Amino acid sequence: MLEMSRDGWLAVALAVVLLGSVGLFAVDVGTSTPDPVEFDDTVQVGLSLEEQFALENDVKLPRAQVFYSKYSYVVGYQGVERFVDERAQPTHTDRFGYPLAVYVTDYSAVDVELREDGYPVADENPPWIDAESAWFVAGSDARSPAGETVVAFSDRDDAEAFASAHGGEVLAWNDVLESEFDIDDAEVVRDRLDDRLAEADETSTQADTLRDRPVSVVVGEDADTIQAAVDAAPANTTVAVPAGRYDERVEIDKPITLAGEGDATIAGPGWGSVVTVTANRTAVTGFEITGVGDETAGTDVVPDHGPEERSGRGEGWDEELTEHYAGGDAGVAISGGAEGLVADVSIRTPSNGVLLYESPDTVVRNVTVDGAEISREGRAGVNAIYSAAVIEDSTIRNGRDGVYTHESADIVIRNNTVVGNRLGVHLMHTSDAVIVGNEFREQDATGIYVMTGPERIAIVDNTVRDTDTGIIPDSDDSYIASNVVEGTQVGIKQNTASSVIEGNVVAGNDVGVEERSVLPTNRIVRNDFVGNRDHVTAANGPLRIWSDDGAGNYWQGATALSTIGERPSSYSPTDSVHERLHLTDGTAMLARAPALEAISGFEGMVPGLRTDAVIDSAPTCEPNNPTLLERTAWADQAWTCEQATG
Repeated sequence: MLEMSRDGWLAVALAVVLLGSVGLFAVDVGTSTPDPVEFDDTVQVGLSLEEQFALENDVKLPRAQVFYSKYSYVVGYQGVERFVDERAQPTHTDRFGYPLAVYVTDYSAVDVELREDGYPVADENPPWIDAESAWFVAGSDARSPAGETVVAFSDRDDAEAFASAHGGEVLAWNDVLESEFDIDDAEVVRDRLDDRLAEADETSTQADTLRDRPVSVVVGEDADTIQAAVDAAPANTTVAVPAGRYDERVEIDKPITLAGEGDATIAGPGWGSVVTVTANRTAVTGFEITGVGDETAGTDVVPDHGPEERSGRGEGWDEELTEHYAGGDAGVAISGGAEGLVADVSIRTPSNGVLLYESPDTVVRNVTVDGAEISREGRAGVNAIYSAAVIEDSTIRNGRDGVYTHESADIVIRNNTVVGNRLGVHLMHTSDAVIVGNEFREQDATGIYVMTGPERIAIVDNTVRDTDTGIIPDSDDSYIASNVVEGTQVGIKQNTASSVIEGNVVAGNDVGVEERSVLPTNRIVRNDFVGNRDHVTAANGPLRIWSDDGAGNYWQGATALSTIGERPSSYSPTDSVHERLHLTDGTAMLARAPALEAISGFEGMVPGLRTDAVIDSAPTCEPNNPTLLERTAWADQAWTCEQATG
């Protein structure tokens, strides 16, 4: 624990006040209007990487780029409507300042047409024009991967002609700024969560009906081997496998249920996948599976698809990834088999446990996977490629990735226990995923790792403990809530944009949150920070304000900060004095020191003039999530409001 005398602390506080007042200056934005830049040189928001990769070269989506008075980078918005929506957020001006210039793409300068899906196409990129001089068509048939989009023209006649051909209304810039658009942002993710989980319940219930098929063949009575029984079974029936050991590999190419009874073991030869499925509505239940091959990459289960069957995925950008990750051996490998079920199965594997390739609406439930003892080896407990599956109530131990996904939008991963892997859940190019109610322990690297900038991820009600990094949610428009992150080197590596991070408990970590976001567009409120060595560290970037509409977070050490007038004192976990309040005795006396009151008041008055910092202008005096906090070892270190004011 760091220790410092009362006089020493007050000297540091006074020095901070004096140095801060000397270094402040007013930003002179000048009178000249900045010129537009290449869109690739902007900080972009509005589309995920996979959505951008999938666009064909002739698709020219509407864009905007904005220069701000308080933000040192040009922001590139994938859609005028996205800028309008962001601008309407209550703290937008506090974070960015006011727009110095707004440019939009000018479709008067190109021959634009709409594809059948509504995407604008043109032979060349539209040039930039000042938004104030443009005319906009809103509510037309024009679309982007994110939904409706606004098309801009420098000539009003062109705008009128476009609206006549494709619908919509012609608006001036001020009218566009007053418009409302349907944006699938983080609040939409939150509001849809119950519906998403209900849909997963329906998928799970539907998969359970595969257990009810009549038995047509019994191994040992009607056929000597499992494979012979599968070959003989009519579609939509059950092959019953009595207890015992069966040394074979099984291939299923029809919709049947393969059901083990008692202690039934399928032992593969140590090469290849043990059970391979290539049919819809197939179930594999009630087995122990061993003898899986150790091949972790390849194309064994990947069909020879032509380019027409890959339409929408881009031209080759993900083929190498597919060949690498979707191949390899597995205990159960399902390729092109939708609406399947793998349940009550135990798998020992040096590669994959369950491999899903183009197998949407498959349910993996109550599956236990024991992988390679060395986490850098092996592959994944459940490996989902182009498969919007439901993975639930399973236990995955000791592998490279507990659950790996690639372009498996809408996947639901819930109520699993994931222990001792390299990564617990590893999302690649997977938007709209739901990760709910899981327990992650002792991962070598990261509990939940969202990579490649997807969108609309829900990470809710998970517990991550005793791992190097708890959660890395590198995504936009995501909802991260009610998680417990405890005992990590870094609790959350925060690099999201336009996301809501609320109601989490971050306790007992070396670093609670490592703030790395370049766009200060997240709403981070009602979280509890207790027992961390550093509650927050911030990389180079803009000021981040972690409060919204009077709601802030609970910070151990900040509860005794006094108020200035009727305004609650602000707290900065990245401030050289504030960051140590919870690490020393005498916090109450120090927090009430006049020098610190001056710091709090000064920060509250000029929040836009600091960078590389996090400021909470409305810290709470007691934890926001006491029930979650009680699940950690740090609840007794948190103050109540009565203690804070006593």
